[in-house]
Amino acid sequence: MSVSFRARSVVIAAVVPMIVACSAAVNLPPSDGFIALGTWGGDSAGMIVGDTAMHLHIGCTYGDVSGRIPVGTDGRFDVMGSYMLRAYPIAVGPAVPARFTGRLNAATIVVTVIVNDTVQHATVVRGPATVTYGQEPRRMPCPICRRPIITRVGELTLRRAGSPGTARAL
Repeated sequence: MSVSFRARSVVIAAVVPMIVACSAAVNLPPSDGFIALGTWGGDSAGMIVGDTAMHLHIGCTYGDVSGRIPVGTDGRFDVMGSYMLRAYPIAVGPAVPARFTGRLNAATIVVTVIVNDTVQHATVVRGPATVTYGQEPRRMPCPICRRPIITRVGELTLRRAGSPGTARAL
């Protein structure tokens, strides 16, 4: 029994969008009204999100926001934090107040940081930078922090002096 070309076309037209939708959903971050926990990477940008803080690198600078970052129903966020403008090759000066704004669209965030440089008495803008959930940051020429954000008391335990290694995750 042969299936007509028209019948095959109808089946393919119905199945292909479902396959594409399912494969795209696999890479989407979990959605709970906040920016998803994990690593977000892009060209010359990287973001590490934990359940107590967010750490963002744009170029050779970096900043931090305390707590989880809420995302509106339109995907937008706007939070205050601090930013280190003179971070490479060594951190110089204090971290200064900064506003982190952006928009989450599926697994991608476009973020801009507006820094109140209280040292130089100027407003400095970093970004917009694009980062993608689950991607490693691609940095040049500065190294990016790959420090874990400690999210629970006791998550990192130091071993006794003299034993191999210095720390282990529980």
